[in-house]
Amino acid sequence: DLALSRGIDSHRLLRGTGLFHEDLQAGKARLCAQQFLQLIDNSERLLAAADTRFLFGQRLLPGYYGAASHALQHAADLSQALDIVCRYRALISPLLSPRVLLDEQNVYVYWLDTCGAGAQQRFLVESAMTALLAMSRWLAGAPLPWKVSIAQTRPRQVEQYWVNLGEDVRFDAPVDLLSLPREYLHQPWPAAAPTAGQAAQQQSMQQLQELGFDASLLDHLYRHLLANLRHQPQLENVALAFGMSPSTLKRKLHRHGTHFQEQLDLARKHMALYLYQIK
Repeated sequence: DLALSRGIDSHRLLRGTGLFHEDLQAGKARLCAQQFLQLIDNSERLLAAADTRFLFGQRLLPGYYGAASHALQHAADLSQALDIVCRYRALISPLLSPRVLLDEQNVYVYWLDTCGAGAQQRFLVESAMTALLAMSRWLAGAPLPWKVSIAQTRPRQVEQYWVNLGEDVRFDAPVDLLSLPREYLHQPWPAAAPTAGQAAQQQSMQQLQELGFDASLLDHLYRHLLANLRHQPQLENVALAFGMSPSTLKRKLHRHGTHFQEQLDLARKHMALYLYQIK
């Protein structure tokens, strides 16, 4: 819809995706991750604008995901909203998995690739950042003092980051990250509706059960590696824990555009940053 509003022809937009606009309008299409990533690639190339990822992100949350979106709209505060985004990530954020950390002073939010986003990961992460900032500003009734860390060098169109993510943006960071003082977690939001929100969460849980999974392979693998880093995880032991052979796990990871050592290195990096910068 964002691309169409800019006058992009739907046939050019969907080229290479195997999708047809009529099927999308009729609600008959089911997209795999690769189709959606191709759609993002087409959109960025055809729009050729520096603000595409930010405008897209502003549309994402609370979003149009049924009960999960209703639960977000009725969240009592930021703490509950973050819990909903993480708990129902398979419904709300299927391409990126949000993670939330707390220390004595701050709350931290970062995202993990769930599907092998490759070249589109930068687009997805910065869209997700924009979505969380826009949603929290809307539901809180005022901007919150988020600090933004971006794991890339300062771009030439830095103004787009200031406009959409705020002026407190740090580049050349070790990881893409949002942080906020903990005092904002439990400030009441004016549109909160606890009864409606609870009912919406129950419906969301039912949808997750019908879906049959609550997270992706990469998400489950990351959590397993993070919990077992002290035991120096090996491919063979991790495959056994996941109920498959090492060759099957390697093949599945290859389909996600990654491999075991890369995922292990990622978990180690995040643990090192957590211990060094947060603890």
